[in-house]
Amino acid sequence: MLTLCLLCALPVVAGLASAAPVGSLEPAQHEELTLLFHGALQLGQALNGVYKVTEAQLMEARHSLGFYGHALGLLGQEVSQGRDAARELQASLLKMQTEEDDLKLQAEATAQTLQEVAEGQQVLRESMQQLEVRLRGTWLGHARQELEALKDRADKQSHIVWALTGHVQRQRRELLAQQHRLQQIQERLHTAALPA
Repeated sequence: MLTLCLLCALPVVAGLASAAPVGSLEPAQHEELTLLFHGALQLGQALNGVYKVTEAQLMEARHSLGFYGHALGLLGQEVSQGRDAARELQASLLKMQTEEDDLKLQAEATAQTLQEVAEGQQVLRESMQQLEVRLRGTWLGHARQELEALKDRADKQSHIVWALTGHVQRQRRELLAQQHRLQQIQERLHTAALPA
């Protein structure tokens, strides 16, 4: 840059010098030429300094842009990972809701079956009581066998009702655990959806 300024100033000085006849340079003109050269030199140095400062600023700006670009890239990755995690949580939530619906249907079906068995057991109990009333005074062989068979059947049905009750209670526990897991996933989804 300095060389460029000097090259620009030389034709001006050369033009001034050639315009005056040789040997006729007065001290004032010589001083003006010296001042002109000195001014051109200072201008070149100033322009060189401005160039170096501008180049340093441009380098710093490029560095800052690179840093911001890298930071934006990392932020984009985090956002993408957050979206993927939210999608996975939503898929898990949907799966768990489907499982919960299935469990509810099973619990309802089991409760219905249990109700039917309980009603059948009540009918059997009433039949046994009627038979016992009829046979209270007479314990004939055939009637006694029928009563024992009815008692065995009532015992078996009681066992079935007991087993079904346990199954319903287990399904209720599973349903409560499932609802607890669903609530946790919904809280995690809500937390993930909040702005950072």
